[in-house]
Amino acid sequence: MTEKESMDNVAETDQAEADTTPLDSDLEDASSQAPLHGNDQATDSEEGTENLSAPPQSLEEKLQAAERQAQENHERFLRAAAELDNFRKRKEREVSDLRKYANQMLLRELLGVVDNLERALAASLENSEPEGLREGVEMTLKELLKIFDQFKVTPIEAHEQPFDPNHHEAVMQEPSDAFPPNTVVKELQKGYMLRDRLLRPAMVVVSK
Repeated sequence: MTEKESMDNVAETDQAEADTTPLDSDLEDASSQAPLHGNDQATDSEEGTENLSAPPQSLEEKLQAAERQAQENHERFLRAAAELDNFRKRKEREVSDLRKYANQMLLRELLGVVDNLERALAASLENSEPEGLREGVEMTLKELLKIFDQFKVTPIEAHEQPFDPNHHEAVMQEPSDAFPPNTVVKELQKGYMLRDRLLRPAMVVVSK
């Protein structure tokens, strides 16, 4: 082989290597970028899978929530109904008490009339007043007491009873050998009840 041919062969080889170098470089660049695109696709796929694995609230859960809400509404309704019933009963009691005790002031004033009639009757017996006067006073007193009975006004038992500050009003105390201490030994003025309510306490003398 001549020197010229050798030089031609070397030049051809260098040219071939130069021609193949850009291709190899492109393949390397492509291979280096390929994993990045692969990872992006894998990430997108995983996110899609997660979205599919977390579906919206199921129908059963919605039904349970609706049932809980309905139960709470029912309980609130029951409480409101109970409060309304208690209010109605309280008002009925107030109206009933008003009807039962509406005449309390009038009856208290009439008690003074009874007191006077009883005193007049007692005086007539002591002074031997004419029989007619005594009978008239007795009849008037009986009529008044009858009216009191219709309105559920009853006298309070006081004489010889243990002193009761709820029904008796002690005017004075005096020593007594016949009764134990704190016993009503004299009744100066009768006390009266209007049903279960004190209309007027009895004025009494209590033993020491």
